[in-house]
Amino acid sequence: MKHKEYGKWLQEVFGQKVQKLSIDAGFSCPNRDGRVGTGGCTFCSNECFVPAYCRRGLSVGEQIEEGKLFFRHKYKRPLKFLAYFQSYSNTYAGLPRLEALYEEALAADDIVGIIIGTRPDCIDAQLLDFLENLSRRTFLCLEFGVESLNDETLRRVNRGHNAEASLQAIRATADRGILVGAHIILGFPWESRDELMQQADLLATMPLKTLKLHQLQVLKGTELARQYEEVPWPMPSPEQYIRLALDYIDRLPDSVVVDRLVSQCPPRMVLAPRWGLKNHDFSCLEKMGI
Repeated sequence: MKHKEYGKWLQEVFGQKVQKLSIDAGFSCPNRDGRVGTGGCTFCSNECFVPAYCRRGLSVGEQIEEGKLFFRHKYKRPLKFLAYFQSYSNTYAGLPRLEALYEEALAADDIVGIIIGTRPDCIDAQLLDFLENLSRRTFLCLEFGVESLNDETLRRVNRGHNAEASLQAIRATADRGILVGAHIILGFPWESRDELMQQADLLATMPLKTLKLHQLQVLKGTELARQYEEVPWPMPSPEQYIRLALDYIDRLPDSVVVDRLVSQCPPRMVLAPRWGLKNHDFSCLEKMGI
């Protein structure tokens, strides 16, 4: 793979290993609370991606301290951390609350920056003013859940915004000198390979710094799971998916840092695909160019 891996890029930026530390700051999403819709995205099961140390009942500072203990026990050495506001839409609140939460994270020992996951319809000029100033004194990356640049897909998954909203948000954020990341899901059954390659070509024109790819996972208890159980669709093999993911990122500029190619949830939560593979297994497939 020609693109730089995320961990190596962070090590170059900070001169040492830096670990992302997830935070659940108690946010919601506008397609959950009725602002643009209800029910959330049809594929979403946030509990699948939240680590055990990340508990909504704790303050940002308390979650950070629990996360630091977890990773220092795991790696057995000193670490620096990026506070990753991960759960739901982490700019979906008034600016005073956002400022207080971000500053609480940055005030913790050994936190060297923040990553903020959000939706493209949850930013505005006032927020970007604040984030632009914040990015001048600390590492900051704003990650957008783009998921797809196909408007029909976004409608079918109850996303609540269109593809143009994602493109505009990426441009507006990058214009402020803020690092921009994007999340994309590969594998919606109605999106053809040709459509995905065209999507990659469009994404290649955007000022992105980081990219996360996820295979479509049908997670138990979601609306997507109900649809899949009603009318199942074919799922790709691991080899087929990795080929697709590698072809997708090959169309992107070398300057884009690849955060991940696959996503993993606890097997008990996954209805399909049931690959039974770990991250190491996918890394082997990737190195083989499969």
